[in-house]
This record gives sequence, C-alpha cells and structure tokens, in this order.
Amino acid sequence: MKVTIVGAGNVGATCADVISYRGIASEVVLLDIKEGFAEGKALDITQCATNTGFNTKVSGVTNDYSKTAGSDVVVITSGIPRKPGMTREELIGINAGIVKTVAENVLKYSPDTIIVVVSNPMDTMTYLALKATGLPKNRIIGMGGALDSSRFRTYLSLALDKPANDISAMVIGGHGDTTMIPLTRLASYNGIPVSQFLSEEVLQKVAADTMVGGATLTGLLGTSAWYAPGASVAYLVDSILNDQKKMIACSVFVEGEYGQNDICIGVPCIIGKNGIEEIVDIHLNDQEKALFAKSADAVRGMNDALKSILV
Repeated sequence: MKVTIVGAGNVGATCADVISYRGIASEVVLLDIKEGFAEGKALDITQCATNTGFNTKVSGVTNDYSKTAGSDVVVITSGIPRKPGMTREELIGINAGIVKTVAENVLKYSPDTIIVVVSNPMDTMTYLALKATGLPKNRIIGMGGALDSSRFRTYLSLALDKPANDISAMVIGGHGDTTMIPLTRLASYNGIPVSQFLSEEVLQKVAADTMVGGATLTGLLGTSAWYAPGASVAYLVDSILNDQKKMIACSVFVEGEYGQNDICIGVPCIIGKNGIEEIVDIHLNDQEKALFAKSADAVRGMNDALKSILV
C-alpha cells in the first residue's frame, strides 16, 4: 500500500513518521515545493528504522508528481499554517489555489486514489477538492473531526483523571473554533455517560476548551500544532488502507444527511477501503440540531469565497 503526503511541513512529516513506524503502509512519499525539504524529512525518518524497527519505504521528492504514481491514499497538508490571532477562515484565499492544483496533479498519476484533506479551512478545502476534481464523494475526506474528537477525549480524560483510551467521545460540525460541536451528552467512560461523573459546568468547560484547542496550541507554539494532527491523519489512513470500518467524524459532502445539502461538514462516518462507506445518522436532540444548522450556515458562508476559483 502506498501513501503520498503533499506538504512536508510539521503535520505532513509527523503523519509520515507515524504511518512508517506503525507499519500502516509499505511505502510513503513526501512531496514538497521547497527544494530538498521533503528529501531531508524522508531521510531523517528513514534513519529511525533501525531503532524503531519499521520496514516502510520512505522517500521525498521536490514537486515531482510522477513519483506519487499508484498511490492508494493521498494526504494534502499543503498551504500556510495558522499564525497567532489568525482564523482558519482567513486562510481561504491563500490555500484554495494550492489545494486545487495539488488535487488535480495527484489525480494525473493516481486516478483511483482516495484524497484526505488536512489544509485549512478544512471543510472549505474539502468542498473545493470535491468540486474541482469531480470525484465521487466517498473519495474526498476532510480530516478534522478525528483531531477535534481526540482533543475532546483528552480534555475529558483530564477532567475525569482517567485514561483517554477508555473514553468514547465525538465532535461533529465544522472544523472551526466557533463551529465544532463536542457531543457532551453522548460522551462515555467505559460505556457510562460522563455526565454521571462530571457536572454540567465542567462539561461545558471541556467543550469550550475543545473548541479552542487548536487556537490554544497556536498561541503557545506560535504556529499550528502538528503531533496530534499528524497522528489523527495516520489514524484515518489506517482505517482506509486496512479496511477497518472505524467510525470517525470526518468532513464529507452531505446530500440531505442531518438536514443539510451541498457542503462538506463533519459527521460520523464508517471509514474503510472505499473511503467513506457510510454516513451514520445519530439522533441529535433539538439543541444539537440547532447548533449543527448554525455550524452548517457558517461553513456554507465560507464556501462562497470559492466561487471565482471554481468557475
């Protein structure tokens, strides 16, 4: 199985590293426009093999898409990262042209690939990739919900003082500081609702911390986070390549699901060898439905900025 990661920055390189040492794919190609950058990252990762015991072939190339031929999955992380005080929405004008060009180029050499979009604003970039390529919606996946849900589970873990891997929790809606929806009502600790352990006040703080989880790290680091995003991408790619049928919140094109149409937004999905194999319809209460509708309106508004690009 072959995975190409376009963009060898912090997120892309971390994703390549996790995929390699976990043996998720037999080959990983890192591609970047900066001369020698992807090659250097790939060599650095390869030199870990004897110490970590992986056999994945890792290579790097400078803007040569022919080396990505035959990729089963292509991950797009290209674009500029957020800086302190910058919203994901402010990245639209810069990153849209990059994502469109990358998607078109990878399909020249891997026409059957599944594309995972990481570039921000992620929901809008996923929508752009879908519309620009004309691929069926199961083959264009936005990775946002996996990361947001990971952060949600982490904050619940801290509040509960229990292992994060014993906690089940999901974030749906847009991948933005004001548009994501941590589903506190459905979160559980080993099958028991977390509301039995945490007060409503604490749960609301956990939800609020989750929503600004990315911005918090950007403020601390001076740039976007990369460890958790890279690992979240690898988690999603693993479910695709190994047909694991995991339920993961992903940004996908909806056609009536959850009462929405003609946008890409985060909803629970079954992820397998065909990409999006099923959109799972979970019962939302009236408050959650209202929040989801508001989130969808915000995402739809950002998509309006793409009109000139998609002409």
